[in-house]
Amino acid sequence: MSSRYLMIGGFLGAGKTTLIQRFAKYITWKGLKVGLITNDQGAGLVDSVIGRSNSFPVEEISGGCFCCRFNSLLEAATSLTNETRPDVFLAEPVGSCTDLVATVSLPLQKIYGDDYTVAPLSVLVDPIRAGQILGLVEGKKFSDNVTYIYRKQLEEAEFIVINKLDLLDDEGLLALRSAMAREFPEARVFELGARDGSNCEEWFDAVLSAEMNTSRFLEIDYERYGEGEALLGWLNAAVEIEADREVEEFDGNELLKNLATSIRSSLSDAGAEVAHLKMTLNPIGDPYELAAINLVRGDSEPELSHHLYEELEDGELLLNIRAEVDPDTLEASAKAALEKVISEENGLSFQVKHLEHFRPGMPKPTHRITAETNT
Repeated sequence: MSSRYLMIGGFLGAGKTTLIQRFAKYITWKGLKVGLITNDQGAGLVDSVIGRSNSFPVEEISGGCFCCRFNSLLEAATSLTNETRPDVFLAEPVGSCTDLVATVSLPLQKIYGDDYTVAPLSVLVDPIRAGQILGLVEGKKFSDNVTYIYRKQLEEAEFIVINKLDLLDDEGLLALRSAMAREFPEARVFELGARDGSNCEEWFDAVLSAEMNTSRFLEIDYERYGEGEALLGWLNAAVEIEADREVEEFDGNELLKNLATSIRSSLSDAGAEVAHLKMTLNPIGDPYELAAINLVRGDSEPELSHHLYEELEDGELLLNIRAEVDPDTLEASAKAALEKVISEENGLSFQVKHLEHFRPGMPKPTHRITAETNT
């Protein structure tokens, strides 16, 4: 019997990880087995850590998006199948990727249709960022080529999912709903709150049962797409933190808040727009007890989605930043914040175990099915 493959896209900071974790719990509650596949341009992904902390089987694909690592996607699905035989795969692509139907969904169905039933592509949006992109509200915007990627994600979506309903009043929601219907009339629009679970079940049930429309094809300029991705800086870091004799324990929740605030201020001073900053912190050797924090825009406040209930003697910090800025600025901002907050303000010792910073390369899909080739 085939497994159901669900891909949940959306731009950086839309809340995909939170929604996928809630969806995975819902699928498990229905008596089905679930497997998660996370994806990143680099290694060391916060999303994978959060999934494992909730005891879900997770495979992580690094070094490129699903479209460029299609064979790795199949290998990840096979590994999960051998491990737990999931009924449903929940796949979270890189937040700066688009053209996923032609390069992932259609090839998966056409070549491996006996093994997978592919659901319609859902694209999640942060309502404030969406309002800025669509000209409904004021706020700092991305450059034209990054905005091009954002809009193309919405254009190819069969399901557009407006997340974080608590951020909008009735007037704001009506304006965003109307703009989505006007600009992307072929999509079905859902409205929910992934954090508190409000209105989620309607989308859960729809995406579990709906069939993908195989006749929709996105027209996209790959040169412009690649230029947009190349404007984004990427940083992943892993850091070990230890208290010493003078400072025996520390508050991990406050440490994350202060780190996120410090990095945000530094990037703002550099003229950068944050697409997504996220961190986890857990006691060394204990991946199930953790704090997690997100910052989804330069004009927003860091939010803790997971809290530590006790102070720490040591900790493993995982940091992911994506922003429209050169990678060297990301590195400088991250290192300065680590030194300032961990060492100077809290008197703790830390060691950077891994750090990579880069710009994504030009997307080169393994497969791409178009209206002309879909015969």
